[in-house]
Amino acid sequence: MGTAVLDTEPWPAPAKLNRFLHIVGRRADGYHDLQTLFQFLDHGDRLQFHLRGDRALHRSGGVEGLPEQQDLAVRAAGLLQEATGTPLGADIHIEKRLPAGGGLGGGSSNAATALVALNALWQTALPLPALLELAVRLGADVPVFVAGHAAFAEQRGDRLSPAHPDEPWFVVIDPGVAVSSAAMYADARLRRDCPPVTLDDFEAGACGNVFEPLVLADHAPVRDAHAWLSQHARARLSGSGACLFAPFASRGQAQAVLAGLPGPWTGFVARGVNVSPLQARLRRLEH
Repeated sequence: MGTAVLDTEPWPAPAKLNRFLHIVGRRADGYHDLQTLFQFLDHGDRLQFHLRGDRALHRSGGVEGLPEQQDLAVRAAGLLQEATGTPLGADIHIEKRLPAGGGLGGGSSNAATALVALNALWQTALPLPALLELAVRLGADVPVFVAGHAAFAEQRGDRLSPAHPDEPWFVVIDPGVAVSSAAMYADARLRRDCPPVTLDDFEAGACGNVFEPLVLADHAPVRDAHAWLSQHARARLSGSGACLFAPFASRGQAQAVLAGLPGPWTGFVARGVNVSPLQARLRRLEH
């Protein structure tokens, strides 16, 4: 296997946006068939890895109160160990900058970064198809982060077709509410019979988010933040979570809107990117 790589530069775990999200049916295995357009942001959590020679896996930082062994990044590292038989372990530090339950994919992105980074640092050299198989076992949103390119996703969200949407600047607002994805997917009010769409439909503005009316109805802070952001641009919910986003043509326009954000909420400005920052970090290590 060679000598383990020592690495101190943080690895990005970027946020994602669902530019739209439709559910077109239910599957026999209990999951939903969906269609969505994933795009990354140049903003997210950051992970650092210190390699160990004893196969132990430890995590610091991350979501407060989340047990170490339930953390998706630790689980991802464990799956990679099992798949490759590496004798190495890692201390994983997670700098959380994305809100839990916000629909920005923070936990899934952490897991993908652990898979991609440790595959390189442990020199286990699993090819991308094998990494994607591990990613599917961790959650429906993990594969797109591993693949590293904006994608039109179907079925459980793991059938990915590369996509090239516009890359605007976004204002992202966190209304301070955590929304449970499991509860949203189980909600009897959820629309599960959307007609199939194409990326042309998205470009024509014909696509939305089936979770948005439910979350707005149930969470006043999200509803109020949506109303405020909608004064400036077309606001959308990301995923099944609470965070909202709206596109702008320039960083300056986005920052001007964010500067007027009312006090109860927090937010940030980020660029939509079709190639994940994680891929750029991997290339720097390899070269």
